Parts: sequence; C-alpha cells; structure tokens
Amino acid sequence: MLEMNMKSPLPSCFPCGFPALFLFLAEKRNLIMRKNKKKGNNPSKMRCPYCGAPMILRSADGIYKDNSQHNTLYVCRNYPECDTYVRTRPGTARPMGTPANRELRVLRIQAHRCFDALHQNGYMTKRDAYIWLAALLQMPQSQAHIGYLSEYSCRKVIDESTSMLQRCKQHASNRINKVVIS
Repeated sequence: MLEMNMKSPLPSCFPCGFPALFLFLAEKRNLIMRKNKKKGNNPSKMRCPYCGAPMILRSADGIYKDNSQHNTLYVCRNYPECDTYVRTRPGTARPMGTPANRELRVLRIQAHRCFDALHQNGYMTKRDAYIWLAALLQMPQSQAHIGYLSEYSCRKVIDESTSMLQRCKQHASNRINKVVIS
C-alpha cells in the first residue's frame, strides 16, 4: 500500500489541519446569502411598474389632501404625469404594498371596503376573513393583503366579497324569519 505523505498546500488555521480556505469559502457563502436576503427587500431600487422610472421616497404633502399624520410615499420620479405611488409603513421606509396608479388604487379601496364589510358586520372574525381571502386568492395568508393585489385580483375580491355578504345577509334574514314564524 502506498502511503502519501503530502501536506496540504493550504495554510492550516486549526491544529487538526482544517484548511483556512474552507473557512474563507464558508464565510464568503454566508456573506453572499446575507446580501441575497437583503436584495429581495430593497425599496431604494424600486421601479415604477408602469413607466420604469425609479421610485423616490418623499413626504405625502401635496399628494394627500390631509397629511397631518406625516405619511411618506414612494412616488414615481415622473409624478404627476405618471400617477404611481405606494405609502410606507409609519416610521419606516418599508412600502405597505406595491406601487399603484389611480385606477388600481381606486380598485384596492373598493376591494378593501367590500372585504372589510364581512368582518365589520359580524359575519366573520377579522382573522377568519383573512383566511377566507387567502383561500379565495389561493395564496398564503401572510401574502393575502389588498395592498399587493392586481386589478384582476381586486375585482375578484370585490365580486366574491359582495356575493358572500349577500349570502350572509340572506342567511341571517332566513334565521330571523324562522324565529318569528315559530
């Protein structure tokens, strides 16, 4: 049996001979993974989905009629020609959804009103309403938020919420009629 008495050309950083290259590569991999995690949530690189211009973080003054809460927005650089923006979470630079033009914002407001009626009228708990919304949109509950919806999904939420609300009202009306008749 041949015995190879070769020493590693790589410097050893441990008495057991673990090469420093492996530590270097592992550290580099960790650094790349941390950078990649940050890449997915970098609002400063956000672009307008309608015209492709960069989104700029600014005060909502001049866009909101009343900005007494000192809201900030990511606004398309081409505003007001391109009327696209998204509000940030209070006290942060994190967007509350995806950038939207006027038409999509109107649809999102309408979708929210129809959806909110389900739990505000007591037909569902708020938690159950969001579970219903996630099932309707076939997405995880963590992603089922009106601020992320497209025009198509908003229309679907409006239609289905209105239909569900009518069914709930009809069911409640039938229960009351049965109690009165009995």
